[in-house]
Amino acid sequence: MNYMKERIQSLLEEIKGLSATHQEMVEKLRVKYLSKKGEIAVLFEEFRLLPPEEKREIGQLLNELKNAAQDKVAQLKASLMETAIRDEVHDLTRTASPIEIGTRHPISLVKEEIIAIFSRIGFTVAEGPEIEDDWHVFSALNFPPEHPARDMQDTFFIEQNPDIVLRTHTSSVQIRVMKKQKPPIRMLFPGRVYRNEAISYRAHCFFHQVEGLYIDKDVSFADLKQALMFFAKEMFGESTDIRLRPSYFPFTEPSAEMDISCNLCGGKGCPFCKYTGWVEILGCGMVDPNVLDNCGIDSSAYTGYAFGMGIERIANLKYQIKDLRMFSENDVRFLEQFKSAY
Repeated sequence: MNYMKERIQSLLEEIKGLSATHQEMVEKLRVKYLSKKGEIAVLFEEFRLLPPEEKREIGQLLNELKNAAQDKVAQLKASLMETAIRDEVHDLTRTASPIEIGTRHPISLVKEEIIAIFSRIGFTVAEGPEIEDDWHVFSALNFPPEHPARDMQDTFFIEQNPDIVLRTHTSSVQIRVMKKQKPPIRMLFPGRVYRNEAISYRAHCFFHQVEGLYIDKDVSFADLKQALMFFAKEMFGESTDIRLRPSYFPFTEPSAEMDISCNLCGGKGCPFCKYTGWVEILGCGMVDPNVLDNCGIDSSAYTGYAFGMGIERIANLKYQIKDLRMFSENDVRFLEQFKSAY
């Protein structure tokens, strides 16, 4: 009994004098004294062998020792934590107000939604350079030399080399893909494009497009219509109707422009749709055989369709944004409106 008392008293004095300089040291002390194989646990094992008349006194001393060890470990942990907080370097230039989390840009939101919709019917994504040569932007796409799109009013040319331009559409990436990859091809081409236009609420010198291309054997205009119908209903709602109007593009034949029923008035007519009930959203058509041949694809064996839409145009319809300039002005008040669309 005297031996047990001496051991307990010795450990109690030892524990009272413990100190630590880091949390790893505190953990080692906890293991040494309080773990299942620690010194206090060994004493409790020996305690079981004591005569019954000695257990009451020794048991009280062991409990006091265990409580003292637990309190000391907790005290050391708390002390080290307070020291770490006190010594932490504070940024005195940081605002006292809570820092709000930013939001995704509406152009990014709409672009990713378009890509997600078409990915569900097998489209993958390809990107290419914004600075291009004349062949990829115009010649390979069946633009004749006298086409007005080549005029300085529409295209930014590099002054030192008139053959180099800022791309006016992402169709140039379609050409690059068709030159490198044989059919079947089913891809989307998102990106920024440039046109030499006066900046206003309805036009800008740069904007964003998503174009699509599908080339394989026996691709028809009906396939194009079904793909665009699927997109319109997924993007604007199941009640959305579409119509295709004949049009002209150098790189597609036949060509069409697609309208959707106005999502504000449900097709009944309002100022947004100019009381027609319809809003134009994209151009499309069957890939001209000359374009396929220019890229080394046999136009007698393969057919395909292509379409292209302005992301800003889709964002306008989806979020009713009336001024295109707002997309590029970085006005936080404008961008904060899209937190719920994150």
